[in-house]
Amino acid sequence: MNLQKDFHKYNLMIGWGVFLIALITYGLSVEPTVSFWDCGEYIATSAKLEVGHPPGAPFFQMVGAFFASFSPSPEMTALFVNFISVFSSAFTILFLYFIIVNFTKKIALSQKETLSNAQVITLYGSGVVGALAYTFSDSFWFNATEAEVYAMAMLFMSVMFWLGLKWTDNLDTPRGDKWLLLIALVVGLSFGVHFMALLTIPAIGMLYFFRSHFKKNVTNFILANVISISILLLIFKLILPYTLALFGYTEVFFVNEFGLPFNSGTIFIGVLIIGAFAFVLWQAQKHQKRLLQTATLCLLFVFVGFSSWLMIPIRSNAGTVINENSPTDARLLLAYYNLEQYQKTYLFVGPMYSDQFAISEDYMDEKPKYERDYKTNKYIIVNNYKDALDAPNPDHVGLLPRMWSSEHAANYMSLTSPLKYRISPEYIGNEKVEQLSRQLQAVLYAGDYEQYAQLLRRYQGVFIVEKPSFWDNLSFMFSYQFNYMYLRYLLWNFVGRQDDIQGKISNNHGNWISGISFIDEWHTGYPQDHLPSDAQNNRGRNTYFFLPLLLGLVGLFFQFSSNKRQWWVVFVLFLFTGLALKVYLNERPFEPRERDYALVGSFFTFAIWIGMGVYALYSLLEEKISFKGMAPAVVSLCLLVVPARMLAENWDDHDRSNRYTARALGKSYLDSVSKDNGAMIFSIGDNDTFGMWYMQEVEHYRTDVRVINTSLLGTDWYIDQMKHKAYTSEPIPSQLVHRQYAYGVRDVIYFDQRTDKIWPIADFMAWVGSDDPKTKKVVDRNGEAPDLVYASYPTNRIRIPVNKENVLKSGIVKPEDADKIVDYIDIKLPSVGIGKNRLMMLDILANNDWKRPIYFTGGSYSDDEYIWMRDYLQLDGMAYKLVPIKTPIDKDNPYDMGRIDADLMYKIVKSFDWGNMDDPNIYHDPETRRNSIVFRGNLARLTETLLAEDKIDKAKDIIDIATTRIPVGNLGYYFTLEPFISGYYAVKEPEKARKLFLEVAKKYQEKIEYYLTFSEINFIKLSDEIAYDLRRYQALLIPIMEDEAFYKKESATYKKYINRLKELGRSYGFASDEEEDQPAPPQEAPADTADTAQAK
Repeated sequence: MNLQKDFHKYNLMIGWGVFLIALITYGLSVEPTVSFWDCGEYIATSAKLEVGHPPGAPFFQMVGAFFASFSPSPEMTALFVNFISVFSSAFTILFLYFIIVNFTKKIALSQKETLSNAQVITLYGSGVVGALAYTFSDSFWFNATEAEVYAMAMLFMSVMFWLGLKWTDNLDTPRGDKWLLLIALVVGLSFGVHFMALLTIPAIGMLYFFRSHFKKNVTNFILANVISISILLLIFKLILPYTLALFGYTEVFFVNEFGLPFNSGTIFIGVLIIGAFAFVLWQAQKHQKRLLQTATLCLLFVFVGFSSWLMIPIRSNAGTVINENSPTDARLLLAYYNLEQYQKTYLFVGPMYSDQFAISEDYMDEKPKYERDYKTNKYIIVNNYKDALDAPNPDHVGLLPRMWSSEHAANYMSLTSPLKYRISPEYIGNEKVEQLSRQLQAVLYAGDYEQYAQLLRRYQGVFIVEKPSFWDNLSFMFSYQFNYMYLRYLLWNFVGRQDDIQGKISNNHGNWISGISFIDEWHTGYPQDHLPSDAQNNRGRNTYFFLPLLLGLVGLFFQFSSNKRQWWVVFVLFLFTGLALKVYLNERPFEPRERDYALVGSFFTFAIWIGMGVYALYSLLEEKISFKGMAPAVVSLCLLVVPARMLAENWDDHDRSNRYTARALGKSYLDSVSKDNGAMIFSIGDNDTFGMWYMQEVEHYRTDVRVINTSLLGTDWYIDQMKHKAYTSEPIPSQLVHRQYAYGVRDVIYFDQRTDKIWPIADFMAWVGSDDPKTKKVVDRNGEAPDLVYASYPTNRIRIPVNKENVLKSGIVKPEDADKIVDYIDIKLPSVGIGKNRLMMLDILANNDWKRPIYFTGGSYSDDEYIWMRDYLQLDGMAYKLVPIKTPIDKDNPYDMGRIDADLMYKIVKSFDWGNMDDPNIYHDPETRRNSIVFRGNLARLTETLLAEDKIDKAKDIIDIATTRIPVGNLGYYFTLEPFISGYYAVKEPEKARKLFLEVAKKYQEKIEYYLTFSEINFIKLSDEIAYDLRRYQALLIPIMEDEAFYKKESATYKKYINRLKELGRSYGFASDEEEDQPAPPQEAPADTADTAQAK
């Protein structure tokens, strides 16, 4: 058999075979429903073609709508939308296979004119090994099983690179440029998914240069690289953004200057662009200008692909329920594309984080916000944008500002060096300032960078703070952004991963490990023997013994030595999808979650080298050993030690099948809300909100509940939408009209004390909503710029009257609790000011008059998230209901908010859908664990209430639910199990109490055994964690104290562990002789259910 003769046929067959393997793998492990983070939003907006968060993914959503149309039931829709990622990822593997074979075959043919069967087998094997290694890699597999844009973005990236190979391979053929036009189309389409695919453009440019007829000298090589990068920037930052800007500015000009109807400017530019393309193509054809024709067609195809963005304003104007940013016209679409709602970041020149400690010396304009005025039929600017913002202090502006986020000052300093300061000249010799300086030095010596930053911020102007040095800036970029946030992820995928817990450098989690103990101990700094079972059995603990990395490095050096031009093309792709992307993203310490999923393009590139490593090994061994079966032997060995090992290690923590916990959480929030009485629920974070959006939009569940995201409530477009009916939920009660909360209007309302009296909330809202100059706070800017005028409130003491009739009628309080209802609620607002979102919450409260129940999802312990009424909450299942019954928060248990109606909550809990949390075969990743553990905390509180009310049978039922539905080993957070040990004793089931105690105690004992292997430096680095575990182990003894014999035995065991730790501590010279009996530790905060940022 001559394999070279039928190379193309067998290549296609094997490629599609690899595709099938990937498709089956991802199809078996895909999540059957909604996941956490943005997946709920993407599924909902795809199923109903709605408008998601900027910068939008319209093509993804249109494909999602197509997939969703095949769903046999609403409950299956999420699975079908998730299958977008399954198919996208499988097709990515197909193209990766073809790319590896293409590159490797060219190297093979450069060495011999014809290929032997053994060489062809090795070529096929190279493609299979490389493609399957990427198939089973950690980050790519993660993206392949949920409805997120990264899987489809990788499909576009792989298609673009493959098309680049096809184009350059056919460069001199009569119709070779058809591949270039397809590349242009994919470029345009990629804007409708994610911009990541554009990062292939420089590599494709270098492919063209090396295959073109240009002279291959150093000058042209440098020019080719510069031009390739320029094309990327031209498309990403100029052509499409400026086209949108042209639409926007022309629209305003035509309407405002010519008095034409709305959209006339948009239509004119649209027609003009179409006409311009037609004219240029006609002229190019007429005069045989092939280059002009090709360039024009490429640009046209980019615009054709980009036309998927038309879906956004079309659907926005349709008034969909989810309509983020409401980009209804050209100006708003431009703001949507440019991410204007997010904090501005600086790539090359900009302010450092130290700018917050300096006094601004100048002002700068904000972006004007245009809105349609239907009375005058013109666009008007609603915000005072001229000199509205403080300009960065020039002394704190630097090149390549890596450390830019003011919110992360403490982390920047801990990772580099603390900011230096000196006393301002006018305060030199001031005794109080000298004392403050000594306080700063003491805080700095203690390593408390949070307090250090707070003091520098508070005494801005008293101390002159120096910006971080350029070397600190570069050090942070290399040590954190490049090493920790890129190289660590690369090694996760091709060396191994310590666990699935987010790494924060010093917390002994999230490191790369190899499985070779002495290397892992050297790298992590911690022993790898005697690991606790939770660490040893963590499903995210995957080890590959460096084998994928080594094979990839072999392929990298083989390609470099065989064909440097080809190597440079792949290296450019590797560079732009890795380190260059890190420069652009400019990440902060620390992000809300690990960010490896955005780097899959770089790992894709490394997989090319893994594949080529197979052929490199064969070439090397062929020269040394004469063996007919060498090719299949090498391929089989590589398959076994790389893809097979990766599959075996990664399956258990990537198999999401049969996992419904994210859906269960969203559904439980809605189940906790009373029915058919116009209930409203304030949700705090993405994970709370998107799960409920999914349930309402896709499964049409509890559409009577009005979900209000408190972060989005600070935007005018979201407030507008909340004032309209959605399904069966009524609009929010509100008295403020659009002009009173438009963009730039009442974004912040400052406290301007004029009285000590308590004001009724109605008077407060009237004052805040007034345009009377007497109600404003004026900030005098000494003639350097126009004075700033802000809305204000004259007192921060507000009284909310309680309409008892409405309270009872709406079912907020049961009739039997009517005597507990207070006449009014007094709240105290901050003495600085409040944001627009809090103003709107007060507006809703003032106009609701207790006619509709108000709930909160929890997940935060900040007073403002509960409208400063944490003493007036009632925990109903998973949500906190606002009730006019005072329940002061216990200072000893500050995280237990609100009263509990035991019978009502019992009924709610019994109706919960638990999402298979008790299935031991399900992988509960950290996000699932963190967001699901709130179930256990709430069940503990319900148990305590039932026991206090002597409802023993119900209490026993709840304890059993808590320990069976949420087993000990599934979700961690063992401190939340302590109340159930007490509970079992209370319901006269001591054996279950002892069993549960022993299960939890074993976890702490395993940790202590591990700590006993620590070196002195390990003890110091993890001293807080060690102390925490000892406190929790000690607290675990409290519930069993009345079980005298058992307590005596277990307390003795505890003391033995303490003594062993003390003995080791003494040997290191820092143990004390404190008594083992310590006061009971304070209550721990339950895990937050809300994420801390909404970043992409």
